[in-house]
Amino acid sequence: MNSGHQHRVFGKRAQEHILILASGDKVRHMTVRPWMAALAFCFVGVFSIGYLLATSYLVLRDDLIGATMARQARMQHDYEDRIAALRAQVDRITSRQLLDQQVVEDKVDKLMEQQMALTSRHGKLDNLLDRAESSGLTDKDGALPAPSSPVQSYAPDVKDKRASLTGGGIEAIEKQLASGAPADATPDNSTLAYVPTAETVGDRADRIFSKVTLSLKDVEQDQRNRVEQLTSDAGNAANAIESVLTRFKIPMPETAAKQDDEDAVGGPYVEPESKDDFNNSLVALDGALTRLEAVRSTAESLPFRNPAIGREVTSPFGNRRDPFLGRLALHSGIDFRFSPGEKIRPTAPGKVIAAGWTGGYGNMVEVDHGNGISTRYGHMSEVLVRVGDTVDRGDVIGLAGSTGRSTGTHLHYEVRQDGRAVDPVYFLNAGLKLATYIK
Repeated sequence: MNSGHQHRVFGKRAQEHILILASGDKVRHMTVRPWMAALAFCFVGVFSIGYLLATSYLVLRDDLIGATMARQARMQHDYEDRIAALRAQVDRITSRQLLDQQVVEDKVDKLMEQQMALTSRHGKLDNLLDRAESSGLTDKDGALPAPSSPVQSYAPDVKDKRASLTGGGIEAIEKQLASGAPADATPDNSTLAYVPTAETVGDRADRIFSKVTLSLKDVEQDQRNRVEQLTSDAGNAANAIESVLTRFKIPMPETAAKQDDEDAVGGPYVEPESKDDFNNSLVALDGALTRLEAVRSTAESLPFRNPAIGREVTSPFGNRRDPFLGRLALHSGIDFRFSPGEKIRPTAPGKVIAAGWTGGYGNMVEVDHGNGISTRYGHMSEVLVRVGDTVDRGDVIGLAGSTGRSTGTHLHYEVRQDGRAVDPVYFLNAGLKLATYIK
């Protein structure tokens, strides 16, 4: 019964294949199962695919090797191009840095020249401003502006130009130069050689040094304007003093000084050190101050001040009735009311040429002020100086009294020019006009 060879669920069972191998008297039977057939089929398929792949590799091996080598050559060429571009950019950056360094050094050299010039001017200006202040042309608040940074107040060391810019000058410049970011390198080889660079150190140096130079020029221009103004003021003051001195026929000291200079000068001709207009303006200011000082010194040596400020005038200069004779007589001075024993001071510095009892003057002191002008102080109760003494305006030459031809305690003040008595009022009025120019 075939029911034992059938499957109740899947139907008939596939019959197995049997291989009979006969070799002589030997007969072998081999049952070929389905899984064995599948395994053999898979092995044959894998072997066939491997054989085909090996055959294809052997056939296409040269092409594959060539393509690989070509790809490697292209990669190597790209890397070499990149390295060359980077090297070119490094060379450009190095060259630009060298150029920027040269630019900065050139700018520093120019600043050093300006600094040395301003330093040289600083000493001259200090002296001139002190003289102008002593002449009453300016004061501490009206002084010229002092040079700033990056300028210093001492002579720089040429050996180390960068270190010599002190006072925050070179440090500030270096901070400004280092504030900008450097140009970034691009990773793209195609644009590496043509990348637009950012602002470089040289560009920043040009911009910063231009600002510093303009600032120095502004300071220099302010100084020049101030020097010119002082020169004009000194000239005007000297002219005003000279106009007063001329009315009193006082010789101008400037003419004598020029004559003395022309009579005792000489030497080989050498080109001037500089043709700078600022130095010329300083020379002009120096000449104007010298002229002002000369005429001012002459004016201060003359009796233009009041010997008795605030005192009552009891008798002016001129013809009057003589208090003792009762007839007309010339009064050769001005009488000022004083209290007994009050101090008498001269109206200008000079040398005592008379001290003691002098006829109707009583106790009298006469002071010679030069230029043919002298002053007399009469009727003093006591004389405190001797002939030959040098006195100044603050010195006490005697005490007020009523000696000689006097009716009461007073000061007889007299001004003489070339031995002739002149009205002291002329000198007092001139002193009011010169009050702003003389001490």
